[in-house]
Amino acid sequence: MTMVAPVRGEAADRSAPAARDATVQDHPDHTPSKIGWLVVWMSGTLFSFVIAAVSVRAMSKTFTAFEIMTLRSAGGLVILAGLGALQPALWTHVRLNRMGLQTFRNVAHFGSQICWTFAIAMLPFATVFALEMTIPAWVTILAVIFLGERMFASRASALALCVVGALVVLRPGHEAFQPAALIMLLGALLFAIAAISTKKLITTETTFSIMLWMNVMQLPLNFAGSDPAFLVRFEPGLILPTIGICGAGLAIHYCLANAFRCGDAILVIPMDFLRVPLIAVIGWAFYGENPDVYVFAGAALIVIGVLWNVRGEAQRNDALSRGARADRHGADPQAVGPAA
Repeated sequence: MTMVAPVRGEAADRSAPAARDATVQDHPDHTPSKIGWLVVWMSGTLFSFVIAAVSVRAMSKTFTAFEIMTLRSAGGLVILAGLGALQPALWTHVRLNRMGLQTFRNVAHFGSQICWTFAIAMLPFATVFALEMTIPAWVTILAVIFLGERMFASRASALALCVVGALVVLRPGHEAFQPAALIMLLGALLFAIAAISTKKLITTETTFSIMLWMNVMQLPLNFAGSDPAFLVRFEPGLILPTIGICGAGLAIHYCLANAFRCGDAILVIPMDFLRVPLIAVIGWAFYGENPDVYVFAGAALIVIGVLWNVRGEAQRNDALSRGARADRHGADPQAVGPAA
């Protein structure tokens, strides 16, 4: 009789973690986000986007959007091949499974980057990046529908504040909605589709594999729209921008994919709003694009929205931690309970 309680306690010890694991699997929104790493990876994403934008602006005077992206894809493959040579184990995770989703993601991203490159060449930086701020709205809708992510009140409120901030920067009018702006809006939708596809891919695929297939598939698509002899126009002054677009192009996807591993898409993408004030400063400092008071007012709203979202996520993580501790403590009385 004295053995019954310990056996029951051991079963409880085994079943409690299993129940918690099942809860996390059945409800992904119960998994705590890694806020610190998320901020690190999104900072890398933002910095890489700025490098890419400045590089595209410098190259757009000589090459078309397709030609710039051809260089980016080819350079990306060279960098990935180099990484693979240094770490051969990376190749073991490059597989042919889920090629349908890989193709869907890469075609959507191909369209988004072409639209983005056209817009960067024709519109002020602040306008382009403000129009890109429709991406979180699309991602939010798609994440709820296709990923089963939950729309918490803090997330919805922070997203709304960021959208208002972007609209303050943009101030919709005749200049913002010229044809190039419509191209950018289409690019934003396509990027959101690619982002949701990435979130689904990372459950089974490595970041190296995702980036490799992206460049392999997009290189012929980009080259098909290019002048076959476009490299004849290459000048020494374009070496640095070419390095920038190739390196930053890979870094964007590397950082963003790892950010998705640290939190829900609804949390990750709104942090991208910080690009609006950041690129406005770059445009002012290097291209004579003078931001006005509305840019700074909108930037303040965006920053508040991002911080609000992160604070809400931190509070959710704290609640999950307390719940996990309560579950563990709740199992202890059974383990040391009286003998039957």
